[in-house]
Amino acid sequence: MMASSYNAKEDDGHPSVATGHGGAGTVKNKKPDNTAFKQQRLPAWQPILTAGTVLPAFFVIGLIFIPIGIGLFVTSNNIKEFEIDYTGVDISSPCFNCSQNYIWNSTTPCTCTLPFKLEQPFESNVFMYYGLSNFYQNHRRYVKSRDDSQLNGDQTSLKNPSKECEPYRTSDNRPIAPCGAIANSLFNDTLELFYIDPNGSKNAIPLVKKGIAWWTDKNVKFRNPGGNDNLTVVFKDTSKPVNWRKPVYELDPLDSGNNGFINEDFIVWMRTAALPTFRKLYRIIQKKTNNMTPTLPRGDYILEVTYNYPVRSFEGRKRMILSTISWMGGKNPFLGIAYITVGSVCFFLGIVLLIIHHKYGNRNNSADIPN
Repeated sequence: MMASSYNAKEDDGHPSVATGHGGAGTVKNKKPDNTAFKQQRLPAWQPILTAGTVLPAFFVIGLIFIPIGIGLFVTSNNIKEFEIDYTGVDISSPCFNCSQNYIWNSTTPCTCTLPFKLEQPFESNVFMYYGLSNFYQNHRRYVKSRDDSQLNGDQTSLKNPSKECEPYRTSDNRPIAPCGAIANSLFNDTLELFYIDPNGSKNAIPLVKKGIAWWTDKNVKFRNPGGNDNLTVVFKDTSKPVNWRKPVYELDPLDSGNNGFINEDFIVWMRTAALPTFRKLYRIIQKKTNNMTPTLPRGDYILEVTYNYPVRSFEGRKRMILSTISWMGGKNPFLGIAYITVGSVCFFLGIVLLIIHHKYGNRNNSADIPN
């Protein structure tokens, strides 16, 4: 027969020992240490939910959230935005022929012109976006198909890209720079905007291509390989991506400081979108200093598109967006609607609970026990 001994030190957190007839063999007790933390004796505060604390909380949340939501919603509605689709799906679209005949690496550029009218002037700086639909940049294999070391200017990764870039890692037995599916699918449509003044003349709107990428991306994450300022020499032993018409060091022939991995259009594209319908910043139309005229006055405009990016193969859509911004960013009514909804629900629940408390709160809840 086995007999277990009781150790008085068990209550102090010391392990107990079980002994047999000969006193040999020990078994450790799994009881937690006798501390305030392990025995759950720490001081705690538990709110007592009464009508006097719950009802004011509901009303306060409602009174705070509803005005904030109204302010956000009004601010969002004050942002001016114009959008035009230039996919060319309809036969009546000026870009229909381009969308039907264009393929990757086409040597013959296809251009189309889309007239439109702005019903109201755009003040301050105007931001020009391109938008894509049904393009899943959030696909796992697509997101991983890049080499961040190569994009950061590492010479070793430039000559020997990561295997994550497959099947866009090498071409013609030479490493691809930049490698991967994200870079290979770079958006390369050219958009130009013209204003038609009242006398019928066509005036080009100046589009600024600098400052469209995040500062951290431009100065930290993306760098050209060092050792030589001549990018032609730096990238001479590499191959351009399969779907590109020109190598990475010729992305901007008009600005040598905007070529290679630090090209801002390229950097913007490499920041993948979370949803299949998205927009990315393309250009900035800056307001002229000391000028009271609107940045984009009301009237007729022409959008000239060099159609380079095919989307019909995956049933996608392309669009150009003109938008102003506010202190809260671009046009987004969801946040204001969310605040108004939460505030209204809390205020409504507060009224309902107040009525219930007023009607039943003073009632004697003690039940008479019959003899």
